[in-house]
Amino acid sequence: MTLSTDRYYAVELHVSAERVSQIRRIVAAHLRYWNLELHIQPVCRGVEELLANVHRHVGDDSRCVVELRWTGRHLTASVADNGPPMPRLVSAGGGGLAIVAALCDSWGTCGTADGKVVWFTRRVEDARNSPCWPRTPPSGRG
Repeated sequence: MTLSTDRYYAVELHVSAERVSQIRRIVAAHLRYWNLELHIQPVCRGVEELLANVHRHVGDDSRCVVELRWTGRHLTASVADNGPPMPRLVSAGGGGLAIVAALCDSWGTCGTADGKVVWFTRRVEDARNSPCWPRTPPSGRG
């Protein structure tokens, strides 16, 4: 018998500076519950950056949804908001999405009917022994 390791959590909120720290604590609690302690710092930092971007670029009290999904191999965090501008890494200037990109294995954006979703994924092969940071890509030198 194979047990599903899929875990899912979502919360809808109106983003504000105060809510960002609350959501960080909630995300950390879920990762602890899923035995993903090694990933708390980078995932919470990534979610915090995405929420700060919503607050900064879409505005105070913007509605957004934070989702976490762990399949047993990959952990994905996403933030959906109702703002029209699609984020771009080039305009990040070393903050925001540049930080998110440094914390994850992959990330992306997707337009929706009411706004957009920004997501990032980390490989989480073994909940207790996986590294905190993405593996360094090979340099290509022989």
